[in-house]
Amino acid sequence: MIDLEDVRAAQRRIEGVANRTPVLTSRTLDVRTGATVFLKAETFQRGGAFKFRGAYNKVSSLTPEERKRGVVTFSSGNHAQAVAFATKVLGVPATIVMPDDAPTAKRQATEGYGATVVTYDRYTQDREQLAAQLSEEGGLVLVPPYDDPFIIAGQGTVALELLEEVGDLDVLVAPVGGGGLIAGCGVACRSQSTTVRLFGVEPELGDDTRRSLHAGERIQIPVPRTIADGQQVTQPGELTFELNRHLLEDVVLVSDEEILDAMEFAFDRLKIVTEPSGATGIAALLQRRVEVKGARVGVVVSGGNVGVQRFCELLTSRQGLQIPHDS
Repeated sequence: MIDLEDVRAAQRRIEGVANRTPVLTSRTLDVRTGATVFLKAETFQRGGAFKFRGAYNKVSSLTPEERKRGVVTFSSGNHAQAVAFATKVLGVPATIVMPDDAPTAKRQATEGYGATVVTYDRYTQDREQLAAQLSEEGGLVLVPPYDDPFIIAGQGTVALELLEEVGDLDVLVAPVGGGGLIAGCGVACRSQSTTVRLFGVEPELGDDTRRSLHAGERIQIPVPRTIADGQQVTQPGELTFELNRHLLEDVVLVSDEEILDAMEFAFDRLKIVTEPSGATGIAALLQRRVEVKGARVGVVVSGGNVGVQRFCELLTSRQGLQIPHDS
């Protein structure tokens, strides 16, 4: 488990390397929700998503011998890019296990940072097993996408920065994939306020964390077919689940169509490009899945890694979407 000091240590470790991302506001969003909303725009983070925080925190904590051997991880895209970029900065070899249908922009960025990409079929192969095999064969250090104390603490710096800039919050809303982002943010928020309400957001077809929280144990689902590729997770992590079961008030769900509405809103009103997973928190507010009237609300816009072709395709042709996508 982690505590506030772990998050603060991560903040010191990533200072001057990770971007301190802007906080955006929208009068239109405030009017539609009846709340005062602060959007933490991780679209402007290095690598295009919040994942760089945890990845750099983890890799920079390795011993010289571990760095020499190199690292391996598995990811559909954002964590892959984050680890590839973090290892490039630190001069560490990296092998990334990515699904063969990962978005082209994400794979190209990962390879562009110098990482070696090993592909797999997300519907028939076990990515964790493949990464574990590569780790054992090559002596590589495994850098999980979410189920690791250093990763979780790094992601918690998102909320720490937000609180430092805007002050206390009544509600925090963040996307949930494996659960590392909301867990780290939850630790940061709850350590400073016992009354803040924490909500995760998942796509309707990728509700493994919501089911798990309601069941009181980790539930596994089939690989979800949703445009939110960053949330195509089949089961919450062990560490993240233990944290989130104590931190979260609930996890709410949004449909792919509602995610598209939120992406369009972000583009039109906030002038930012979000990937589908990055827009789920906005979608939850627009659809009133979380009661926020009169509240001070923080929303993590988790990433903007979507290619221009796919972004235009999603917003101009909402019928017959190919899921998962590869533009």
